[in-house]
Amino acid sequence: MDVAEFDFELPEALIAQHPPQDRGGSRLLVLRRGGGLEHTVFAELGRYLSAGDLLVTNNTRVFPARLLGHRVPSGGAVECLLLNQEPADPGSRIPDRGPQTWSALVHPGQKLKPGARVVFERDGIRIDGEVIAMHFQGRRTVELSTEHTGGLADAIDRIGHIPLPPYIKRDDVEGDKERYQTVYARERGSVAAPTAGLHFTATQLDDLATRGVERTEVTLHVGYGTFKPVKTDRVEEHVVDAERYTVTAAAAAALTRAKRERRRIVAVGTTTVRTLESLTITDEGEVLAGSGETTLFIHPGHTFQLVDALVTNFHLPRSSLLMLVSAFGGREATLAAYREAVARGYRFYSYGDAMLIL
Repeated sequence: MDVAEFDFELPEALIAQHPPQDRGGSRLLVLRRGGGLEHTVFAELGRYLSAGDLLVTNNTRVFPARLLGHRVPSGGAVECLLLNQEPADPGSRIPDRGPQTWSALVHPGQKLKPGARVVFERDGIRIDGEVIAMHFQGRRTVELSTEHTGGLADAIDRIGHIPLPPYIKRDDVEGDKERYQTVYARERGSVAAPTAGLHFTATQLDDLATRGVERTEVTLHVGYGTFKPVKTDRVEEHVVDAERYTVTAAAAAALTRAKRERRRIVAVGTTTVRTLESLTITDEGEVLAGSGETTLFIHPGHTFQLVDALVTNFHLPRSSLLMLVSAFGGREATLAAYREAVARGYRFYSYGDAMLIL
């Protein structure tokens, strides 16, 4: 399949630069796979869900992975986006306190070679870093340490910046620490939010529960690869970056019950879809718990094993996420819905409006 088949025109003015004033105040476009579009607001999501539906959310938490500092001794500005924390040795436990080894994107990459030292500091907290290995496209392995009494993770949380997506053309502000986070975020580890979940309020989740909508959580830590462009001409040749996931025994049991009882499984976000579709289901219909890394690339032709409905945001043209949504909703129907969303002035991407596919 040609990547060009997933292109669409999007005016730059429709790319949301800020969240709506009130969480849950977004619009909602409803696409029925049997045909038909409806326009409503996210607060009305409950009208489209039924008692017995199983809502599955991704409870990952974004950490302030963007560190701003300077080189030592020159003082030149440095930016470091932390990607993955690595154990010191294969099979060893990642330490709670420094030094820690991280995979990171750095800028200016051409000046940050092995042995380069950097400092990140703010409000009396300091993190020292050293580049210990070079990789492709600005990636480096860096070692970080701190004398902060709360340890390195706390130091990062205190002085780091929320890594807003590259299409948000502004610096992060204090409010992004809360708004670029779902209300159910618990498991620290993502550099990007599972943005379909940003619309939910605690009140709405409680209301859905009173209506008989069950909820369970999975964890997939969103990596920077979620923004990776598709550079191949053919869809099937694209490779997505690995992302870490965990599905507990309790979540697997909830999924098993829903599947056996033929109740709808409603995935909140593409990250949840990738997690669910990466799971093993036995011949007896039991969904197995597990953890690991998934490189699953879902595109048209994929047969969905668990997901019956999808809550999602609007995605970039030609992106792997749009291909995933098109696999679920149908390419032509999905792109027609996107064109309708553009015509009606929906807000796009991470801080934008939402879509429900039934």
